[in-house]
Formats: sequence, structure tokens, C-alpha cells
Amino acid sequence: MAKPFYITTAIHYPNGKPHIGHAYETIAADVLARFHRMQGREVRFQTGTDEHGLKMAQKARELNMTPRELADQMSSYFKDLFDNLDISYDRYIRTTEDAHNHASQAIWKAMEANDDLYLDRYEGWYSIRDEAYYDESELLEGEGGEKLSPQGTPVEWTVEESWFFRLSKYQDKLLQLYNDNPDFIRPESRRNEVMRFVEGGLRDLSVSRTSFDWGVKVPGSENHVMYVWVDALTNYLTGLGYPDTTPDFEKFWPADVHLIGKDIIRFHTVYWPAFLMSANIALPKQVFGHGFLLNRGQKESKSLGNVTDPNELAEKFGVDVLRYFLLREFAFGQDGSYSPQAIVTRSNAELANSFGNLAQRVMSFIAKNCPDGFTAEAAAQPVDGELLATVRKACSEELPEAFERMAFSVGLEAWMRGVFACNAYVDEQAPWALRKTDPERMKRVLATLCGAIRDLAIAISPVTPTASGKILDALCIPADQRDMQGLELDITNGPITVDSPKPAFPRLEMPEEEEGA
Repeated sequence: MAKPFYITTAIHYPNGKPHIGHAYETIAADVLARFHRMQGREVRFQTGTDEHGLKMAQKARELNMTPRELADQMSSYFKDLFDNLDISYDRYIRTTEDAHNHASQAIWKAMEANDDLYLDRYEGWYSIRDEAYYDESELLEGEGGEKLSPQGTPVEWTVEESWFFRLSKYQDKLLQLYNDNPDFIRPESRRNEVMRFVEGGLRDLSVSRTSFDWGVKVPGSENHVMYVWVDALTNYLTGLGYPDTTPDFEKFWPADVHLIGKDIIRFHTVYWPAFLMSANIALPKQVFGHGFLLNRGQKESKSLGNVTDPNELAEKFGVDVLRYFLLREFAFGQDGSYSPQAIVTRSNAELANSFGNLAQRVMSFIAKNCPDGFTAEAAAQPVDGELLATVRKACSEELPEAFERMAFSVGLEAWMRGVFACNAYVDEQAPWALRKTDPERMKRVLATLCGAIRDLAIAISPVTPTASGKILDALCIPADQRDMQGLELDITNGPITVDSPKPAFPRLEMPEEEEGA
């Protein structure tokens, strides 16, 4: 029996509306969740919003709102976006939930029981934007001589009473974790970065604040709120019912993968495993830190005026096209760049002209010439078996192997080889000519193509669920045969019926305002 699979995104900070980076990470997680469901695994996919912290409190004050009002408003924008992008999450979590408050206090008490928390005075540099503490040695100097975090964000000198977590106690245990489990941090470049940081020495971590009150109260110290990252990271447990031993917790924890941006790798691979070790909770199996999504090579920012609303991209180009482009265009894990031109070029070349056109012309030909369906009775020729073997290898071996390791672009490249093979086959066999010269051979060619198109549509369905569904509907493939097991079924010898085929990937035109940009 297939093992359950638990995947999470980082929970998104809603002090502003969602941008394309939020969409990118969540789409990637959704594709992985759908892929593992197709493998027959019971999947738990969690995303949501991280609603506490000083940034939220300050933003709410600017807008003359309460932090809770801001959190409610902004969290709804994220949820609406994910629904628009066809994200199949099983749990949308908000850190303002009562259950999360309970879970955060429970893990705090577990760390306290292990003698890993103590009260002291914090003096040091803090970045409100990063919600992170930095050592003097990590700081950069701005153009005006001001001190900046390694991310280039402003820092301020903070002095206040604080609870501390004995992070230094876990330095050797963390290094042993990285050495014993090379895949705990991926890709390897992130692993190397984290190991160098930990080898440089760990200082105890300030884990509470008294200068504001928008957060989870520290048990027994009501004038303190927990450092937002203690609260935020605990969401991965809250969603499974922690601290209670629920069926979901027993089934899905430890998480198979936390999918996050590379800028928060330290929190997930240093602080989080140390908190879990302290609380005597099993560690997640893997943390994958993906790269940034750049707008024409630049990181998006409000000051540059290049912040993109992912809802607008989805409306302009289509949800499935956007999902495909973001995973096809560049290697997942590295930084990648997008532009409207690149989206249109990739979609037209591969989805519209290659796969969409292949499926539509074959199915339309069948609907016109075999409206009541057909059965191929002529024996298959070697060329037919060769095509099916090529497509089967791409869809059942190469794409799954690549998706397992989150090499999405590699898997989609293999899938495209199957598409190209089908187009070469249909041009070579020319069923429209066989209709007059050898109708029985025509049926075998069409049946072979239907089998190959079925395989290609199922394999790509985690990425393009709606468009794949249209193709599989037109091929009359039953809903319970649209997973990896369905690829094992041979439809080329059975009766084949095509029902009302419609273009799944229309050709895109460049929006006028983007031309020549």
C-alpha cells in the first residue's frame, strides 16, 4: 500500500496582497500533491497565512485597522487566489485560529519542559521586514552608511526583556542531522549554505517580544508574545491536530516536504528542527528551498513598479498555461525569469501548436469520420508499437522520476518528447490519406494516437488539470482511469468513442500593451 504524503508551503505573510512568488510556490506544491495522488498515495496538502508579528501590527496601524481586521481581509485575498489557480489544498490554515494558539503554546511548554527556554535581556539588531535577528557580522552597509540585513532590509537596535531558546545546545545535533540525511535540505546549494552558517557557531535565540502584543501569548508570561517564527513554524503541526495524537497526525507526520522560498531556509532548517528536537517531535523528511521568480530578470518590488498580480496573469493567459509555464521555463530550485512574451511563446509552441493541435485534429477527425466510434481490427505495425513505447517511457518513467525529485522542467521536457513523437507519427502515417486508401489501417493509426494522447493528457494533468480533463472527457476516459494505474490500461484495441472535442489550449496573442516591450 502506498505511503501517505504530507506537503506544505510556507504560510504566506499577508501584510500585502499576494504576488507572483506566492503563486509560484503554491502551484509547485499543488502539482506535487496532484502527482502523488495520481500515484495512489493519500495526500495531505497544507497552505495558508502567517498573520502575527510586528509587520502586521504596524501595517494595521497605518491603515487605521485592527491587526485582526487586516488579517481577515488579506487572508481572503490569498485564499481567493489559490482557488482561482486551481490549488487542491486539503487544509488552509490561519495562525489566528484558536487551534493554532493552543498548538503554539503546547510546543512552547514542551521546549520549556526540556529546560531550553530562559528569561534574559535581548540587545541586538532586528529586521522588522524579515522578522529576523542578525548578528553584527552579518550586516551590510547601505549607500547612506546605514546598517542593513543580509537581505538588504533595514535593521534597528532592539533592547527588551526576552525569553531565549538554547539554540547553541543543538549545533552539533543539527550538523549530525545534515550529515546523516543529505536530502534533508535541498537543493544542495542550500544545504551547503546552511551547514556553513551552523558551523560558524550558533547563539541562543530570542523567542519573545514585549514591545507589541499581536501574537500568541507566552504561557505564564502574559506580557510576552512569541517570536513570530515560533508561532509560524508550528502551523505544520497545528494542521494535523497537534498537540493531540489525532489520526491525521499519526498518518501524516513527519511531513515529507516543506516547500519554501530560499530566503527563509534558515528558519526551516536551523530553528525548526531545533525546536522539534527540544519538544521531542519527529523531524520533517525534507525542506526544499526554491529560487526567486524574477520579472524580466528583476526581483519584483513596489518601488520599481513591476509587481505583478497573478490573478491578472491567470486571466490574461489562462490558469493552466500559467501553471505550465512556471514549471517548464526554468529549473525548479534556481531563480527564473518570466515575461508576457515568454509565456505566450512557450504556450503557443508547446501547448497550443504541439499538444493541443495534435489532440484537437486527431479527435476532430475521428468525430467527423467515425461519429459512432470505432474498433481497430487491423494488426498493429512496428511503428505503432514504437510510438506507444516512446510515449509510455516519457509518461510512465521519465516524467514521474523527475517529478519525484521536483525536477519539473526535466519531466516536462521528457513529456514534450512524447508529444513531438506523436506529431511526427501522425504526419508520417497521414490518416486523412488512409481514409481513402486503407480505412482499416486508418483505424489502427487513430487508435494508436488516441492511446498516446490519453497517456500524455494523464501525465500532464497535475500541471494542467482543466485542459487535461477536457481532452480526457472528449476521449471518454472514465474518471477512475485517469491516474498512473490508468496508463497501464490499453485502450487501443477496445471500442474508441470521441465526444464533442473542443480546443484545450487556444493559441494566445500578445496583449497590445506588451508588444515590443
